[in-house]
This record gives sequence, C-alpha cells and structure tokens, in this order.
Amino acid sequence: MDASALLDPEIAEALAGMPSFDGFTPDQLPALRAQREAMLAQVQLSDAVERRDLTVPGPPGAPDVVIRVHRPKGAAGLLPALYHTHGGGYVLGSRAMDDLRFDRWCPALSCVGISVEYRLAPETPYPGPLEDCYAGLRWVYEHAADLGIDRARLGIGGASAGGGLASALALLVRDRGEFPIAFQLLIYPMLDDRMTTPSSRWEVPVWTPRSNEAGWRAYLGPLFGGDVPPYAAAARAADLRGLPPAYLMVGSLDGFLDEDVDYAMRLTHAGVPTDFRIYAGAPHGFDGLTPGTRLARLARRDMEEWLARQFAA
Repeated sequence: MDASALLDPEIAEALAGMPSFDGFTPDQLPALRAQREAMLAQVQLSDAVERRDLTVPGPPGAPDVVIRVHRPKGAAGLLPALYHTHGGGYVLGSRAMDDLRFDRWCPALSCVGISVEYRLAPETPYPGPLEDCYAGLRWVYEHAADLGIDRARLGIGGASAGGGLASALALLVRDRGEFPIAFQLLIYPMLDDRMTTPSSRWEVPVWTPRSNEAGWRAYLGPLFGGDVPPYAAAARAADLRGLPPAYLMVGSLDGFLDEDVDYAMRLTHAGVPTDFRIYAGAPHGFDGLTPGTRLARLARRDMEEWLARQFAA
C-alpha cells in the first residue's frame, strides 16, 4: 500500500521533515530517550493545573513506583480520575509525556490525571512494566480520598504501548478482583505481538514494522515468538467478558489498525460497551504529533466527549 497517497494532506504537511522510527537497537535507546526528554523539558505547561510527583510502593521485590498527579487548581471535593500509561513502544517515554494531555483535560473535564512511571524494556521486560502499572493503580484506588478522587469514577487509559499496557491492566484488574475500574480509554493501542495482520506490514509513517518488531522483542524478551500470555499482549486474550466500558481510536494509516479493529469488535461481541473511531488518512500518533490539524482536533473532541460521559456516570 502507498501510504503517501492516502495520508491526510494537512497531516502530511505537518509531518514533513519529521523522522519516523524505523527500527532501533538497544544501544541506540539511551540517546533516543535523552532526545525525547530534552524535547519534553521545553514544553510550556499550564498554570491552571497543579502537579506533584509521589513515590508509592512497587510490586513485591521491585523498586517503588513514581506517579505524577495532576489536578485543576482550585478544584474542591472528590473528582473523577484517569490513570494513564504513556506510550513509547515499551522502550521510550516517561510520565512527562502526559503533562500536556492533562493540562487540557483536568480543567476542561474537572478531573484528576495520574501518569505512572513504569520501568522500560529491554532493561525491564514483561511482566515488570505491567506490574508497576498495577501497583500504582492499586495504591491510587486505596488512597483515592487522600488524592481527592472519587474512586467510583476512576478509569484507566493509555496511548500506543501505553494503550497496550492499559488493555492488559484491565484484564489483570478483572482477573485479580482486588478492586474495580470504571472504564478503559485505548488510544491506538499496541495489542498484538504476532504482527500477522495486513496493516502490521504496511510501510506507514511514524511507527514502521521494524520499530514494532523491535519494541515487542524488547518488551517480551525470551517470550517473543513463543507462548505469550494475554497480560503481555491483550490481543491474545480468549475471554474479554466482564471488562469495563471501552473507547478505542486509531488512524486508517496506523500499523495497529487491524488489531485495534479486531479488539473493538471482540469487546463488543463479549458484551462490553465499546465506542470505536477510525480517522481516515491519519497515521500513528497523529493527535500528538500534529495537534493543530483538523483530524487531531476532531480526535481530541471525540475522546473528551466520551470521557465526560464516563466521568458523569
């Protein structure tokens, strides 16, 4: 497929000169991570949101976990909350990636945002990152009142690899049964390590098949190519019944298109209330990489309308 012919013209212009991730090796990751953090450090943040970092107990035998709590200034009482896992192919990123997202959503939706700093692969492969996310979420649920959160309206979400972690986290929460969550927001989630769908082989902008394979190899370690559990790759889950309401979105030129469409359909067939959006001509990460484009604005509006409904429930 010729992705360039189908790419939304406005997004194509915004992406011009922006490099794609076209595969990487472990020795390249320190430089890539430093570059990403340097870019995030230059972002101007809103004065309407207060942020604080908390160190909470990690999984048994593992280091503590840092979470960043975002709250609209001056907000009183218990607010709904979104616990979010950042993207980065399981190998890149930090809690700072969610700062702009919550700068927008906390005041607009009158909510609390929490971003978790999970350990990255390949230094920490599965299940370490997922267990970090679970430990942080459990602590937030148990201390919801202290954080000013209405835990009956606490949901989870994530983008890309963070969406993969959020979908796996929903499965883990359901199966362990220690506490409930209200909903799951899955933004072009990275769900299927097998990479056998047609879209997983497309030569598309931003996140290529080679980067996808490198990310999965790093995250799964010795499990890659073998018997991978559904908590590592949610597309492998046989039973999706009993999961919380879900929202999935993806661009039509995203390598994750097929696996996301399939997961949304399977959630629906399992009786899970599921909203799904495809944005024609949009590649992976379009809402963050090209925030001023029409499709990015539309995607943000759609997500915010759905989140507002979940927070009001």
